Amino acid sequence: MRRGRSLRAAAALAVSGLLASPLLAGTAYADQKDPKAPAPPAKMSRIGGDRLGTPGVQVQLKPGAPKLPGPDALTARSWIISDAASGKVLAAKNPHWQLAPASTLKMLFADTVLPKFPKNQKHTVKPADLAGMGVGSSLVGIKENLTYTVHDLWLGVFLRSGNDAVHTLSAMNGGTKATVTQMQRHAKELNANDTHVVTPDGYDAPGQVSSAYDLSLFARAGLRNADFREYCSTASAQFPGDKGKDGKRATFGIQNTNRLLSGDYDIKPYPGIAGVKNGSTTNAGSTFTGMAQRGDRKLLVTVMHPEKAVHNEAYREAAKLLDWGFAAADKVEPVGRLVGPRSEDDGTGAVSAQGKRHKGGQGSTQAALDSTGSGGTWTAVGITGGAVVVLGAVALVVRRRRAAK
Repeated sequence: MRRGRSLRAAAALAVSGLLASPLLAGTAYADQKDPKAPAPPAKMSRIGGDRLGTPGVQVQLKPGAPKLPGPDALTARSWIISDAASGKVLAAKNPHWQLAPASTLKMLFADTVLPKFPKNQKHTVKPADLAGMGVGSSLVGIKENLTYTVHDLWLGVFLRSGNDAVHTLSAMNGGTKATVTQMQRHAKELNANDTHVVTPDGYDAPGQVSSAYDLSLFARAGLRNADFREYCSTASAQFPGDKGKDGKRATFGIQNTNRLLSGDYDIKPYPGIAGVKNGSTTNAGSTFTGMAQRGDRKLLVTVMHPEKAVHNEAYREAAKLLDWGFAAADKVEPVGRLVGPRSEDDGTGAVSAQGKRHKGGQGSTQAALDSTGSGGTWTAVGITGGAVVVLGAVALVVRRRRAAK
């Protein structure tokens, strides 16, 4: 009888948080409350550090550090928050769990294809360009036999997550099959070994997986490219439509579906947000990778498949992680790191819990992402007074808020 009371008392203390926090031990507490919830694999990749391959939440708080939001606030199956410049991982939960990525995979598509075509190159869309898209695909509204610039197509990819824009660019790139092969090769070069590419647009397909860790690598690589930064940080734009009777093309407005950038009826834009990409499919649930900046601090966050069925939940959880990260960045020991490309980093994850850099690894990556000058490779984006300011790219983009359909 006493033993039963003791066990019940211990359980009550654990729930109340009076016992040692499971966060410090990396316990997968969020998965324990629902026995039917999918469990992460017992063994996962350890690229970036051993703790990143350990199931459950991984964080190492210093004295005075703010606690992570609890499991009711962070319901995602997998998430990771890191310093975008240094690559140090501040905290993570199952970051190497291979899950369906949805349209966040378009970041890898952009990393692979975006450098190949100048922005002003024009392409007339053929019927074959739009073949093979999945039923119910997100579309920007590309029409056969009409001409678009590469700039138009990338706005369609990033703002509306348009699979029609992805398939058109893939056709320009030698076809879907060739593009998928190139994406897989580029993922390998980025040390993104959790990723298996089947479709270029992230549409659900058997065997197509990525991870919160790999999606963060894709975002970090993309943000080194000025055009990538411009597209992923644009809140709204005009897109070419049909020809009128006078032969002139009409335009229509498109808005970024990243709600931490464009806002929604139930969520405000996140201060300092600078992209990058969101997604949602049946298999993936909601996925999101975002970058935000406060002062000189730039944080990357990826959230995959929140369990809470609330509108815009992935954005809410990402915002909570960003809030925590900005408050805790100097008060935690890194639990791992985002590795650099193979050309800069061996990708073995040879890093201590303190996040020491591997010999010879990530020097040029960090230098590039640290740079914020007008001649640097990083562009900071701020949202003020209803405008998105992009240094050296877009002067003003009108932001409009509207209810989700």
